[in-house]
Amino acid sequence: MNPLNEYNIPFLGLSIGTHYFKYDLDKKFFSLFNYSEFEDIKCQVNLDFNKKSTLFELKFKVTGTATLVCDVSSETFDQNIENTLDLIVKFGDDFNDNDEILILPHEAFQINVAQYLYEVVVLSIPFKKVHPGIADGTLKSETLEKLKEYEIHEKKEKDPRWEALNQLLTQKNT
Repeated sequence: MNPLNEYNIPFLGLSIGTHYFKYDLDKKFFSLFNYSEFEDIKCQVNLDFNKKSTLFELKFKVTGTATLVCDVSSETFDQNIENTLDLIVKFGDDFNDNDEILILPHEAFQINVAQYLYEVVVLSIPFKKVHPGIADGTLKSETLEKLKEYEIHEKKEKDPRWEALNQLLTQKNT
């Protein structure tokens, strides 16, 4: 049995109107997609499934926390994640999936939302993962101390040619 089958929504039996679904996702879910960019994750995705006579409107909203590894210091930190995704599902002759519109064949009776759950969460993870302690200077780690040892401190010696030109400018402005 496919573990992603639990994310199937059989829309054939749903009445016209809005239906609500809630999914609690963790690292196990993302391992099904071979995604391992975070140490751990706990998030909740609320799905508003609005069934109309000729189409469906799906609104995904994710909130939660992901434990990430900092790209600079390799320290772990918790990142709040929040994102939304809107999807319109229509019916046509052939299956087609582009950015915001999904076209299902007329004979379809269910939709699997696992890929969209995955996308709404992964797109909420920042591309560059930087520990908040680095930005405000509160993070103390061995890696940062070692990096500070190797910082290059250049002495800027004044070039006498430029110094003469600077004197001309200051004399002209006075």
